[in-house]
This record gives sequence, C-alpha cells and structure tokens, in this order.
Amino acid sequence: MKPLKFVSKSYEDTLAFSARLVRELRRADVVCLYGELGAGKTAFVKGLVKGLKMDPLKVHSPTFTLMNIYKGKIPLYHFDLYRIKADDLFGLGYEEYFYGAGITAIEWSERLEHLLPKVFWKIELRHAGEDERHILISVEGDTLQERFDAFVKDSHS
Repeated sequence: MKPLKFVSKSYEDTLAFSARLVRELRRADVVCLYGELGAGKTAFVKGLVKGLKMDPLKVHSPTFTLMNIYKGKIPLYHFDLYRIKADDLFGLGYEEYFYGAGITAIEWSERLEHLLPKVFWKIELRHAGEDERHILISVEGDTLQERFDAFVKDSHS
C-alpha cells in the first residue's frame, strides 16, 4: 500500500494535518511516530490533542517520564521511547494503554521492536528544510485500511 505524503510548510501545518487525522482514529488505535530528532513528532502529537479538543500547549515530550496522559472525552496516551528499550515497557503495563480506552501515540516507535502492535497508524516525519517536513502516513493491518482510505480521500478533496 502506498503511503499518503503530506508536505508541511510550517509547525501550524503539522498541527492542522494531525488534527484532521484524529477524526479517523478510534479508541485503542495506536499511532507509531518515526523520525529524527526535531522532525516534528511532538508537534504531530500536539495536533492530535488539539483535534481531540484538548489544549495542545499542555503537550510536552515525555522523554524522562516515558508517558503523559492527556484526559479528554477520548484520552490520549503519549509515549516517548527515546531513552528506553522495548522490554522496559513491561513495568509500565503498556498493554493497558496500547489497547485501552484511549488513543496511543508513540514517539521513537522503532524502539518497540517485538512489542510493535500488528495493527497501527504509521507516521514518518522527515526534515525537508528549516520549517518544512514531509509526513508519510500509512497503516499496518487490514482492519485500518478502510479508515486510511477515507482519510486519503478527505485529504485530496
């Protein structure tokens, strides 16, 4: 399946794009974020939070706390795995969050290794200039294909 490519010209574009995506997300969805330092992973999460009608200014990368919870009608669980290994998640009871009542966003998802879910939204952020980013979005798992297709269609209209 070919990913959808979005060119973000600014921080605000990234927020707006991810706020639109969250309309397709449901409880227990996992959003895996990939990208270098400064590529916009936390900005993308801020847009998800904004789209869930919460305050994006409260979003901070949980690099040292490992996870932040943003409480709203649908909670968002925000993980940052930059400083840990996959097996370190066992002590957190990660399954409760990954497959729970909210949406889970995971920065540095490549560190999940064998714990990577079988079904997830994949977001790749790449530097393309000082403020510009290329955002590639795709899904893993057939059960998300219909919602991904709806998002692609909406993005082109």
